[in-house]
Amino acid sequence: MIKQYETVFIATPVLSDTQMKEAVAKYTDLIKANGGEIVYEEDWGLKQLAYPIQHKTSGFYYLIQFKADPQFVNTLETQYHRDERIIRFLTVALDKNSIAYAEHRRQKGASKPAAAVAEQAPAEPEVETETNEEE
Repeated sequence: MIKQYETVFIATPVLSDTQMKEAVAKYTDLIKANGGEIVYEEDWGLKQLAYPIQHKTSGFYYLIQFKADPQFVNTLETQYHRDERIIRFLTVALDKNSIAYAEHRRQKGASKPAAAVAEQAPAEPEVETETNEEE
């Protein structure tokens, strides 16, 4: 029976962008090679950790939502354990409410960049009028 899962992993902060993309490609390819389907991916970027992990205070966060056979999760987590680039990970099965919430969050996030761009647009400079109070 195919179930939907969400996995988040934290990669070591010393990776270059290319190395991070290689790590992500490794896990997305692993999911696809084992009969899984990628539903959604999101790069959360470099973030501060709440507490040091392996003497590191930051890490690259990456989220993958996928559909796969329940036995595959053990294979995925075994690969996370073996990969020294991954310092933490969490994989959870999504129930129907979680799936609906994730879909809502994706749709909300898709519309957010346009609004964020409008908010971040530089405001028109204020034109100051000179007044001569001395006269």
